Amino acid sequence: MTITQLQYVIAVDTHKSFAQAAVHCYVSQPALSMQIKKIEDELGILIFDRSKKPILTTDIGDKIIAHARVIVHEINRMPELIKEQKDEIKGILRIGIIPTLSPYLLPLFVNHFITKYPDVNLSFQELLSENILDSLNKDLLDVGILVTPIKHNSMIEIPLFYEGFVLYGHPSAPLMKRQSVDVNDLNINEMWLLKKGHCFRTQSINICSGQPSDTRRVKFDSGSLETLKKIVESRSGYTLLPELAIKDMDEKHKANVRTFKTPIPLREVSMVMHRSFVKRRLIELLRDEILEQIPEKMKNKDRGKLVEVSDKS
Repeated sequence: MTITQLQYVIAVDTHKSFAQAAVHCYVSQPALSMQIKKIEDELGILIFDRSKKPILTTDIGDKIIAHARVIVHEINRMPELIKEQKDEIKGILRIGIIPTLSPYLLPLFVNHFITKYPDVNLSFQELLSENILDSLNKDLLDVGILVTPIKHNSMIEIPLFYEGFVLYGHPSAPLMKRQSVDVNDLNINEMWLLKKGHCFRTQSINICSGQPSDTRRVKFDSGSLETLKKIVESRSGYTLLPELAIKDMDEKHKANVRTFKTPIPLREVSMVMHRSFVKRRLIELLRDEILEQIPEKMKNKDRGKLVEVSDKS
């Protein structure tokens, strides 16, 4: 059994396809299939059920692959240890980030980071939280930036900052007559929400202490807060936005913003890594750069009340 064979097995489990795994591993499909067959024969088990499309991993295969990932993670850690010892700051950092953070957070730190560390390449993927966690588990990402706590045994969470929620409303919305809004006055049926799967949607619902009903005549499933802003501006009602979304907003649009009375609702934003993560130095530098660019008040957890990420339904 070789490290290369273990890498092939992990690739097939990740991509659920021998063909795609072969492309990922830069090897022909017959060669990859032959090596996986060898390891199955050596162990006397079937790792993959090839009769299914997409390919399924067997129960014993799941256990074998879990151990294989640990072994390969540890092997990959060796070059990183050498770089750290030599104090070399170079390499690729693969980062997953949720859509309600990426357009507002990335512009704050990316240019600063790549200027400071010209030998580091940043590769970002905008994904939902569950997809980030899945990619971290499969070693397709090095770190995720998302809302926590996620309470996942295989993951490490490092809180970065605590972002407040604000209300963005149409001028005709009754709540817009106030300078600040109480969360108890929110009406879920007047609020435009992101589509299911977004943690920001779940938190918006949890702020209202209830679930959305079907009383609205017009509904719109969107994965973009910017789209919801446009709907509010052109139609009616209101939506919730993260605090960073209004940081560079012009005065015209800021007139549509209302803050919440204390304790303001907050979301905890963290860096999340698999427990066997390897690029420790690069991740530390990324954390430091983000914290350097974040407004100081957003590092204070006590300025508001954390909203649950879990779905109460």
